[in-house]
Amino acid sequence: MKKIAHKTPKKPYSVRIQKLRDELARRELDGYLVQERMDQYWLTGFTGEDGAVLLTQRAVLLLTDGRFDEAADKEAPYARKVLRKKRTPDETAQEFKRCKIARVGFNPDQMSVSVHKALKKHSAPAKLVATDDPITPLRAQKDAGEVNRMRESIRVAERAFMKLLRWVKPGLTERAIAARLVYEMQKLGAQGETFPSIVASGPNSSIPHAMPSDRKLGENDLLLIDWGAHVNWYGSDLTRVVWLGSIPAQIRKIFDVVREAHDRAIEAVRPGITGHDLDSVARKIIQKADYGKLFNHALGHGLGLVAHEVPRIGKGSQIVLEPGMVITIEPGIYLPGVGGVRLEDDVLVTKTGYEVLSSLPVEFS
Repeated sequence: MKKIAHKTPKKPYSVRIQKLRDELARRELDGYLVQERMDQYWLTGFTGEDGAVLLTQRAVLLLTDGRFDEAADKEAPYARKVLRKKRTPDETAQEFKRCKIARVGFNPDQMSVSVHKALKKHSAPAKLVATDDPITPLRAQKDAGEVNRMRESIRVAERAFMKLLRWVKPGLTERAIAARLVYEMQKLGAQGETFPSIVASGPNSSIPHAMPSDRKLGENDLLLIDWGAHVNWYGSDLTRVVWLGSIPAQIRKIFDVVREAHDRAIEAVRPGITGHDLDSVARKIIQKADYGKLFNHALGHGLGLVAHEVPRIGKGSQIVLEPGMVITIEPGIYLPGVGGVRLEDDVLVTKTGYEVLSSLPVEFS
């Protein structure tokens, strides 16, 4: 094992580790096994796809294998690196014993039944304790560094979109447009997409999560694009509609309703409002225009290391917005067989209200 460069983690990891330790103390846990890759990255900075983190009140153990030996030293030099040969539950359980911990928390949503059975068998006398996810609520509030990364992700996504529009023309397929969009984002520095881009034209746009097809753009088609860039591990999520030629009266009507719902919902963003109440602001506008049944998804969601994070902005969500949360606002109306309109922007909850992080115009032709 190589010499550790420094004994204590630097910010922001020192802050995050302490917050999780405080939560473990509150839950009377001696340690916590971090299994999910983005939780691991958020907590330690380690990017390897094979790994787990065992956090105790005194130590940070990074369990990985020889492929990530050097990466672990560079990205998490303060952690005690454990290079596993077999990557099996019994090797993980050995670390519980070495740390002399009695109660080890884990997220049951992230562990299979077979792994739990084997880990439990080898962990005695340590006890495995299934617990509600302690990391997701901490990840919901972004620090200044995270917000800055998301700003860059949004800028890359927006610049790529504007480059794409100069290339789009009738005759191109949805699939070709989606591929070109990824290419433009990567040229600008993105690791890739936050999620597979939705590119839907004409009647295909009435399917909220349509997959790009071989349908070709017509002379007077509607084009809906929902995309995001993944930059420095943080994502963006935007949606715009573009029309080629003249816009049908039906589409113009629903566009104006969606835009009103979009704008009023953003204006309502503030600390203290629940996801349910924010969703209601947009939903009431769409219902008043008699399109309520055609707005068939939540208003939005949290955004960060992955496309969908806490909080959920939708009916029944009692999560209260807090400063530092980054959310999407994305109302939509979808006319089966005709077309759909969705408008989406990324919004930061501030101490006094909100800041719209995205800056694209709402309407394109």
